[in-house]
Amino acid sequence: MTNRNDEVTWKKPLELFENGNIVKICAPMVRYSKLPFRMLVRKYNCDLAFTPMIVSNSFISSIKARDNEFTTCKEDRPLIVQFAADNAKDFADAAEIISPFADGVDLNCGCPQRWALQEGYGAALIKKPELRAEHAGVSWITIHGRTKEQRSQPVNLEAIKIVKENTNIPIIANGDIKSVGDICMVQQETRVDGVMTARGLLQNPAMFAGYADTPLECVRDWVDMSILYGLPYQFFHNHLIYMLEKILPRLERRVFNALASTSAVVDYLRENYDKC
Repeated sequence: MTNRNDEVTWKKPLELFENGNIVKICAPMVRYSKLPFRMLVRKYNCDLAFTPMIVSNSFISSIKARDNEFTTCKEDRPLIVQFAADNAKDFADAAEIISPFADGVDLNCGCPQRWALQEGYGAALIKKPELRAEHAGVSWITIHGRTKEQRSQPVNLEAIKIVKENTNIPIIANGDIKSVGDICMVQQETRVDGVMTARGLLQNPAMFAGYADTPLECVRDWVDMSILYGLPYQFFHNHLIYMLEKILPRLERRVFNALASTSAVVDYLRENYDKC
């Protein structure tokens, strides 16, 4: 929304939790939750969006890394920037740099990838409880209901519920949320204050608006926003592969997945998408 001076206004992140409605959040996704995709899901009832995880020490030391890892615009709010850090100073310094352009910062305490664990990031912080507790002053906690060894197992909703019952700050549930029905079920089971999803939004960026599959309008919006904000072809194409995964027949998916340029993708969509 805008005010009389045409300045973009938005709710601050903590204000989103005040009315008691479940807060719908786009997860930080490496390579995927970049500016064009954040703007797309915002159009379809996403309340809050995260950037991809950014390694704090690189962000601090390199202007090139900042330009490569972070882009935004005035409409890209409310926005949380996620950092990977293994010490408080790097995290604080990165937060100070980003503060004029975002509404909050998030410390990744869950990434299970081997490189992150070796660097002391993500799930490695489980061994440093002094760096991740409510008394440290965090505004909320997001819980992915799996351990670092679990990949495809069902999310442990009981664990999320226990955390919610023993904290006095908002708790966000993450994992296996792929529909509005999933949101309702998770909220009923855990009483969390918000839900975060990654793959669910990749497959259907309009999920939070109640669509069961990606609507044609959303695909068109994605093409427009990718061109407007700029995105390498690989990411532009990969997003569409996710969006059309459940819509295109298998043989058509093979054809679409093999397309090698933006113009080829646009031509294909113009000629075929209305028939899907």
